[in-house]
Amino acid sequence: MRTRMLMLLAAVIVAVGSWGLVLIAQAPSGTKSFDPKITNTDEAIKAAAETAKAAEVARRNFTPPKTPWGDPDLRGYFLNLSYTPLERPRELADKPLYTEEEALAAFKKAVEADAEVDPRTVHYDWKEYGMDAWQSPIRPNLHTSLVVDPPTGRIPPMTPEGRKRQEAAGRGIYVNNRGLYERCVTGNQGPPRLPGNHDAESQIQQTPGYVILIMQSNSDVRIVPTDGRPHVPSSVRKWLGDSVGHWEGNTLVIDTTNFHPDREWRGSTSGMHLIERLTITDPKTLKYEFTVEDPTTWTRPWSAEVIWPRIEPGLFEFACHEQNYGVMNVVKGAQIRAREAGTRPARETPESER
Repeated sequence: MRTRMLMLLAAVIVAVGSWGLVLIAQAPSGTKSFDPKITNTDEAIKAAAETAKAAEVARRNFTPPKTPWGDPDLRGYFLNLSYTPLERPRELADKPLYTEEEALAAFKKAVEADAEVDPRTVHYDWKEYGMDAWQSPIRPNLHTSLVVDPPTGRIPPMTPEGRKRQEAAGRGIYVNNRGLYERCVTGNQGPPRLPGNHDAESQIQQTPGYVILIMQSNSDVRIVPTDGRPHVPSSVRKWLGDSVGHWEGNTLVIDTTNFHPDREWRGSTSGMHLIERLTITDPKTLKYEFTVEDPTTWTRPWSAEVIWPRIEPGLFEFACHEQNYGVMNVVKGAQIRAREAGTRPARETPESER
């Protein structure tokens, strides 16, 4: 579906090696961070390469800020989007990084694919509103995947138990069997957070002893205490898990457990253990890393890294009207197709994997 509606407002492009970890991305519609008059893809590609190199100088001279009470200052608004695939394409095998020339070629290919969409084929043609990813100051990416461990750049195989559970978890034809995002329960922004969903803007607030992550999507809120308290009892289960945090230098480390048993994230169970790391790396960039471990789902833990750009304030209201009234029509349609075919409809791709 045109890569989740072309990743809507922007893309986060990670650059490493001689370009380092750099990024600026499209701000939400309605701010002044993009120029709707940018219609020349060649100029956009050239500008992206130039800004990637310029940002390297800024990072070398960067001193991470502190809050008035002395903690690393993560406060601000950020965007969680990327052109980089979650898993390394098989044809790239053991190639974790592009050369600069290869990265620019891959970036050019993605930009041109975005720009060539015909509005007669896709109802929403974002470029006429200045909202295509390439119309923001994004940069080429030397990473070939967001997954950084295992070294293959791919998610580990599922366990036999995990595969069996995943196959049994097909979508039903009742409203309460639809996905949590489709039913407006959660915003499909994790945790952990993977790029690819629209409404990917978020805000980080801080007070002494707490870090608060506010998602635009579904208005989800995560309150992370950093005062050394333990997790809540294992009998307490939450849709977004129970998070506790601590500081390691300039990095916030978030430990999350106690997920709700009905929550689905790429086939994992409520026993998934998540470690996230958030680090401000330059005035415009936050590096987000995570490691997930669930021995009943994957044969080993795996890790990914995403770069979030700062964007302008603030967050827009998220009103879940479309899902509220649309989900009934979706279910009715599925029931009709099932009756016509005389069978249960095929399993849909979970929204967390789209």
